[in-house]
Amino acid sequence: MPGPPPMYDLPWPAPESVRTHRLPVVNIVLFLVTLLTTTVAGANNSLGRPVNPLLEPGALLSGLPFAATLMAILLVHEFGHYIVSSVHGVRASLPYFIPGPPFLVGTFGAFIRMKSPPKNRRALFDVGAAGPWAGALVAVPAVVIGLHLSEVRPPEPAEYGLFFGDSLLFSFLTRVVLGASPNEMTIILHPVALAGWIGLFVTFLNLIPVGQLDGGHVSYSLFGELHRWPARVFLLVIFVLGLQGWRGWFLWTILLLVLGVDHPPTLDRTTPLDPMRRFAAWATLVLFVVTFIPVPFVVELPAEVPPRIPSFDGPLTPVGFVTPDPLNLTLPGIAAPHGLARC
Repeated sequence: MPGPPPMYDLPWPAPESVRTHRLPVVNIVLFLVTLLTTTVAGANNSLGRPVNPLLEPGALLSGLPFAATLMAILLVHEFGHYIVSSVHGVRASLPYFIPGPPFLVGTFGAFIRMKSPPKNRRALFDVGAAGPWAGALVAVPAVVIGLHLSEVRPPEPAEYGLFFGDSLLFSFLTRVVLGASPNEMTIILHPVALAGWIGLFVTFLNLIPVGQLDGGHVSYSLFGELHRWPARVFLLVIFVLGLQGWRGWFLWTILLLVLGVDHPPTLDRTTPLDPMRRFAAWATLVLFVVTFIPVPFVVELPAEVPPRIPSFDGPLTPVGFVTPDPLNLTLPGIAAPHGLARC
């Protein structure tokens, strides 16, 4: 009769024999740099022009509502993972924030690193699902508050700009808060609402049921070894979406193939989820569905301007956003056939 698998024959980091307590300098520096880049991005978006933080530091104040909201969503998401990891005895790093160019968002998100494997699928589910739910509990109120603060106008058709896609959840919140569907109005998105939209976008990306993403943790916890089938199916789905709409799905397909499609087993591979966790796992998959955006971004430029950024095919989607205008054009706005929300 075969014995149990070796404790660390899996692609999990080996445990550290001595727990050290040092000031997390790298984590703090990355957090502060990301706070700066998201603040600059928020200021760029609010003022409609590039902001030089060295020459006009006062202008950064206009970017704080966006940056503070987005950083709060990311921080709560990652600490959801971190706290539940501690509860289950899974060693994990503090969050690492990833700063990005301050042109639109200013960050590529954040992550924590598990330094020891979860004991069983129940612990893995708790750790994996805690982050998306914690982040969504901040992102949804941000969207609601931001929509209350947003400016609503009659529909204003326009021909070019950067469009944001619309998820089922964002569309529902728009109808509840503003009393109408997106195709009946133009919404000038408040920065808090924009940060909430990005928070929901980050939630659904993390919940993709592939590999060691949060959705991969949930899928493995729920289906066990059978998780590899939904992972492969969804990998094919996002590849087809890349052919039909947003080309960014090609990058995600390559990234997920490089990182690994299958999830590494937990130490206890056989213990299934209990009924309450099974219900919560299916609810987490529903959260993925209602936040999923098939075409997150669409870029359209006026015909007389040579394109300087990629133009994505596919239908225009109802949430739009006006970017700073490096060509010194006067952008009349952003239109979509089902309504408009812009910043």
